[in-house]
Amino acid sequence: MSGMANHTKYQRGYFMPPQPCFDWVQKDHIDKAPKWCSVDLRDGNQALIIPMSLDEKLEFFKKLVAIGFKKIEIGFPAASETEYELCRTLIENNMIPEDVTIQVLTQAREHIIRKTFDALRGCKTPVVIHVYNSVSVAQRQQVFRKDKEQIKQIAIDGAQLLKDLTEEGGYPNFYFQYSPESFTGTEPEYALEVCNAVLDVWQPTPDHKASINLPATVEMSSPHVYASQVEYIHKNLKYRDAVEISLHPHNDRGTGVACAELGVLAGADIVEGTLFGNGERTGNVDLITLAMNLFSHGVDPELDFSDMPSIVEMYERVTRMTVNPRQPYAGQLVFAAFSGSHQDAIAKGLKWREENDPEHWTCPYLPIDPTDVGRRYETDVIRINSQSGKGGVGYVLEQNYGYVLPAKMREEMGYATKSVSDHTHAELSPEQVRDLFLENYVNKTGHVELVDFHFTHADNNKAFKAFVTVKIDGNEDATVGNGNGRLDAVCDALNKLGIKAHVETYSEHALTNGSKSEAAAYVGITGEDGKMVWGCGQHSDIITASILGLISAINRA
Repeated sequence: MSGMANHTKYQRGYFMPPQPCFDWVQKDHIDKAPKWCSVDLRDGNQALIIPMSLDEKLEFFKKLVAIGFKKIEIGFPAASETEYELCRTLIENNMIPEDVTIQVLTQAREHIIRKTFDALRGCKTPVVIHVYNSVSVAQRQQVFRKDKEQIKQIAIDGAQLLKDLTEEGGYPNFYFQYSPESFTGTEPEYALEVCNAVLDVWQPTPDHKASINLPATVEMSSPHVYASQVEYIHKNLKYRDAVEISLHPHNDRGTGVACAELGVLAGADIVEGTLFGNGERTGNVDLITLAMNLFSHGVDPELDFSDMPSIVEMYERVTRMTVNPRQPYAGQLVFAAFSGSHQDAIAKGLKWREENDPEHWTCPYLPIDPTDVGRRYETDVIRINSQSGKGGVGYVLEQNYGYVLPAKMREEMGYATKSVSDHTHAELSPEQVRDLFLENYVNKTGHVELVDFHFTHADNNKAFKAFVTVKIDGNEDATVGNGNGRLDAVCDALNKLGIKAHVETYSEHALTNGSKSEAAAYVGITGEDGKMVWGCGQHSDIITASILGLISAINRA
């Protein structure tokens, strides 16, 4: 029995081009960024439960300019008073940079077009007037109930009015864009016919170009179909050297990014979309993902996302939307590794790059360097919970606090951290990991307490004599030991007091640079059960640190 028997009511609503269009398949990458057009202030705004206020839109506009967008669709001036007011505010207050083109949307209806021109009066910077009408089979049959010629005539009449009003007003800075809305549900040859009819009205030239926008108003097919449709228009469009093809993918099937990338390979020049893919239904194509995908292949996206946290903060505040923790490149967790094996590989990869090839990025599990988008290795990459292992714990302690644990000690600390996270069912912050290490290993008090010590040389300066005073369960005692090194001599002294301590491994290092740095000494001894027991001593004097490390291990044993 089928799990969803209702599937039979769905039929293919898209059309392949009438001729093979697969040249895009031969290209293995995009080698140059397309032109970008942000539609956050129109598509993104109309998709919000609470649309942005004028002040919020102005803040968003300034952020888009700072990121580097050179074309920004500011709204649908005839649709609402707020969108009309935004247009007027930007123009009257000279807020549009000379190198930024604003774009406005209008239906191919006379009264809407005339109000749009009214909103643009006095604009000195370049403007794209984006006119559209629906041309798909479903829209023709069900909504407008008009035949192909009637629908085409709507587009021609709208295009003619744009041209007439521009010439009457003397607007050399006005440019035109036409969208056959619902392009993806339209026969490609008919969409081409309508677009060419519009271009015949406008007569674009290489010095004064027009744009044809091919929207995936509703995503209806796999991305390769959209790419073939785009290539068909690209190959057969009139005035091609005077026309830029623009894409406007939505994300109904979750493949908006793929449609945009394949569409660019198929000949498109411009991509319209939004930050984080905000838009109606499942949203528009995510321009951040597209741009950063190029960046990850060594292609300059010509947009600046180096301070991603500030972009996320602004976006969430003014739109009242949230950025998914797994949103590519921008989410809180997209660089985070909790898995022990992943953490170990990342830590080793970062170390290898530092030592062998700092100019290139090849780190396992990290497609880009998190610092390139304003994130930090110390807090954003290696995250500790019950899935984490020795590599992650060791990395956190080293990067944040300077502790370079020996491999076996790191393994033991990893199990200790995993146990705490398992018990609390929570992630542990770097501070909590440090506190756990300090509590369990560093300068550990208990059965034995160091009171005093000093050394002299013995046997012609080839050995040491250690004079050690300790408290054992509160009772003070003193003894003398001999050894090849200072720590060996202390062990011999403690053995004479009945405290069995054989050092199996020892390492030390400064915690920070500088003469006032404290030292950490890691001591591993053999316990009564024959297993290794670890302790760490921390002190401004390295000898004191090593003895404290030994006593920490003894107390832990």
